[in-house]
Amino acid sequence: MRTAPFIQFGFGGFGGVAAALAVCALTASAQVQAQAQDKVWRHGLINAKADAGIFLMVSTRDFAAKQGLKLEVSQFKDDQLALKALIAGELDSFEGGPQGVFAADSNGGDAKILGCHWIVVPHGIYAMQAIAKVEDLKGKQIAVSAPNSMPNMLAREALASHGVSDKDVKLAAVGGDRERYQALIGGVVEAAVVSNEYEPIAPKAMHLLVAGRDAVPNFLRVCLVSTAKTLAARGDDAVKFLAAEMTALKFALANRDATLALTHQLTNSKPDDPRPGFVFDDAVLHKAVDPTLPIPAEKIMWIQDQMVKAGSLTKALDLAAVTAPEYREKALKMVSTGH
Repeated sequence: MRTAPFIQFGFGGFGGVAAALAVCALTASAQVQAQAQDKVWRHGLINAKADAGIFLMVSTRDFAAKQGLKLEVSQFKDDQLALKALIAGELDSFEGGPQGVFAADSNGGDAKILGCHWIVVPHGIYAMQAIAKVEDLKGKQIAVSAPNSMPNMLAREALASHGVSDKDVKLAAVGGDRERYQALIGGVVEAAVVSNEYEPIAPKAMHLLVAGRDAVPNFLRVCLVSTAKTLAARGDDAVKFLAAEMTALKFALANRDATLALTHQLTNSKPDDPRPGFVFDDAVLHKAVDPTLPIPAEKIMWIQDQMVKAGSLTKALDLAAVTAPEYREKALKMVSTGH
């Protein structure tokens, strides 16, 4: 569940031994004092893919270190696992869909949305050539993910927008994007909710049946989430983390080559792999990523409404109960003033 070695970022250790020269001892002492001022912030996200350069830019170029934070990033198969780690106290924050926050808080949790950056979903329902339109999916099997997950909800709403009930199809939980993509091209399912990163490498017979941004424009892909307990204890650090994210995301969107290079590095993909460039250009074209980390109330509450309709929630929660906008506001001010 934890990531490979590259997940650890921040200032390195300090050197020096007892027998070192006095000047070396003084240098080591200074390094210890500097490192002591850096507070560890543990953040979780979904496994690095073709969009890793955008998601993980905050872990490079001292974006966090300049805020006095040492960022430790853990990756997870899906955001539900990351949410569990957050609630268990293993993380200070994570990024995933807001539906997990509603599910947790409706059961006594204290998860709080701090801001959302990927506000337009890059996913869609893809199918092979035999399926020409959404209505052709009736009686067919569609690869999605766990209940309350973004792929599951996207499929249901996209189908409904074309007059197809989720009872008319078979929704199968098939893990992450890679597994769903393989299930589709392998003929295990007739359609799948998959990220657009697979478009550049997909067989010609695979095509986009309905784009998530068109079928469910109110869907939010990623929000930054913490807990009331963490915020009460480390509110200032939460502000610094958000400020680091804002600065990093702005840099990532303005520096295509650097972002793609980071993606290739983190995913060990070849320089000629077309997926990172395709994902980046699509995100910029559709203004999918917002570095100011908005908290779009209408979209958040729309997602909750869909969960209530589907029976995933017994009742709606107030927006104030699941968000903590004051930390974003402080971070925006910090970024605009430079301190």
